[in-house]
Amino acid sequence: MEKGNLADAAFGDSPQRWPLPPADTPRNRWLRAVAAAGQGRYAIAQTELEMLLDHPGALGSLARSTRASLLRQLGWHALARGWDGRALRGAVDIDSRADALTGLAADALGLGRFPASARLLDLAAHTLRDAEASRLTVRLGWVRAELAMATGDGAAAVRHARAAIDTADGLPSIRHRVKSRVVLAAALCCAGDLAVARAQAEEALEQTGRHELIPLRWAVSSLLIGIGADGHTPAELVVLRDNAADLVCHRGGVWRG
Repeated sequence: MEKGNLADAAFGDSPQRWPLPPADTPRNRWLRAVAAAGQGRYAIAQTELEMLLDHPGALGSLARSTRASLLRQLGWHALARGWDGRALRGAVDIDSRADALTGLAADALGLGRFPASARLLDLAAHTLRDAEASRLTVRLGWVRAELAMATGDGAAAVRHARAAIDTADGLPSIRHRVKSRVVLAAALCCAGDLAVARAQAEEALEQTGRHELIPLRWAVSSLLIGIGADGHTPAELVVLRDNAADLVCHRGGVWRG
């Protein structure tokens, strides 16, 4: 049985929960890794995932996708691609296959392989075509928005980001709602709507602080450094960004230089 507080920390309304209880099942070990990663506790997340990478079936695939996600968050897209490929080879159900395909699309995007990213996103969308809305639908929307931004299509980026927000608002995961707002803020920048982008980003900044979402706090403060914030000076934003980056390092993350 899943421990409720691990599920709530990973995909619910308590992403800031700390300390996390020990995991007593392989599924709870994965939930603990996801929750720790959301707080930027990469060393703990990696330790939990190490014990799952050879697990058979969907859980092992999800663990490999999660490891890829941690690498990608720190800029290691080429390394992430290898783990996402392993995740796809081990995928046995809709969730694990869609997770791996979306991860591979994000890896391709980060490596500048835009047509490949688009094809992989189409495969992920096809995999999810008959599934209920879920975190996977939200994640697909994030990467679609990011690909549109990378190719200069601001209108499409905003459309995909708003769709992700609409789906995330119907889910229990605070972390997914906050990241969707960060993606929307970036998409609005791409579309040239800086005033609304700034408002969205400032709201997300407050939420990342309240819920201890350190990697997202780094991302949104970095965005606000570029577009300005009504509630913070440029110097304050730099401090917020650097403190988040330092905390990630303190908790075991290694940024790609």
